Amino acid sequence: MPYEDTAGAKDRPCLVISVRGRRVLVAKITTRHRDGRSGVITLPPGSVGDARGRTSFLETDELREVPVGDFRRRVGVVDPVLWDQVRHLAR
Repeated sequence: MPYEDTAGAKDRPCLVISVRGRRVLVAKITTRHRDGRSGVITLPPGSVGDARGRTSFLETDELREVPVGDFRRRVGVVDPVLWDQVRHLAR
């Protein structure tokens, strides 16, 4: 994922929202909690493959497009209840 405030990028877990050709719309996942932001869903500790088992946060308020070729691996499948939350917030 591209950095928000500087040049460059880093590996980051994300949730695939949709695929359009060779581009993928994603919501990023972070372990940094930002109070007061709308569109942030708290994920259970360790649910995104974090080796330290930390709580993660899915940010649906700033979706990004990335090339399909930038993906390295699949971590898992989204729980249907979480997917319903995402669909509601990411409209």
